[in-house]
Amino acid sequence: MSSNILRRILTNARGVSTGPPPAARSPYRYFRTLALGGSVAVTGYALGAVYPHPYITFISPRPAPAPPDPDSPQSIVYTAALEQTLQTLPLLTSHRAQPDAHEWYETRPYVHYPEQLRVNSLTAGALRGPGKLALPPLARARKDESEAIVIVHVGRGVCGHDGIIHGGLLATILDESLARTAITNLPEKIGVTANLSINYRAPTFADQFIVVRISLVDTSGRKSKVTGKVEDLKGNVLVEAHATFVQPKYAHLLKSKAVQQMMGDPEPAKSTPVLLSEGMPPPPSKA
Repeated sequence: MSSNILRRILTNARGVSTGPPPAARSPYRYFRTLALGGSVAVTGYALGAVYPHPYITFISPRPAPAPPDPDSPQSIVYTAALEQTLQTLPLLTSHRAQPDAHEWYETRPYVHYPEQLRVNSLTAGALRGPGKLALPPLARARKDESEAIVIVHVGRGVCGHDGIIHGGLLATILDESLARTAITNLPEKIGVTANLSINYRAPTFADQFIVVRISLVDTSGRKSKVTGKVEDLKGNVLVEAHATFVQPKYAHLLKSKAVQQMMGDPEPAKSTPVLLSEGMPPPPSKA
């Protein structure tokens, strides 16, 4: 009995601290912690609002106004600024300066397309304007028509999910871009889409320039096969496709000139004289 009591006394003695009592915590410490946490949260929220991650805008896109009237003064100013941005894109300027640049030519599809045809065209008419397809595409193609790149700006007004470009529009852009390379390799320069196979690799966000890269795979008689992909300016692959285009048997009855104007004729070389109809006199005749 006595041994049990002695054991309890010794145990309780070991649990008693002989050191100085703990210092009382300052009440301001909690306020400092709270203020620091609040500052971090506010800073993170502000940075996220100004520079949101793309996938945040995918989940909760910012509201945007409807596409404006393409003939309004604001639209004209916007289009001019966007064209300036296009002309100074590093991808375009570097492509123009590459060692084999003389093997390529540059053109703008739809620029010389007749107005009476343009008004009933999907991409040249109904979808043209700020917020949609604000600029005519800019195409650079090899002179042997084996390869091309097409730069297109896609706006907020051509989305499926808000902020994400509609997959059907991307298919249309691919169809027309691939067709340009395929048809220029057909005998009569006339062709129709026989097959278009598309794989979507990543969402394509609105309000950006995209790049379509096209390569000729094979040409045999009235059939051309091409492959292509859509990338953003960072080189991320967004869509991949391959297609077959066929020249109709009645192609000789169709007007290939209108098709060439739609796809974009090669711009005249600098050494080519400019005719009176183009606004400048021809060079003086030799004596």
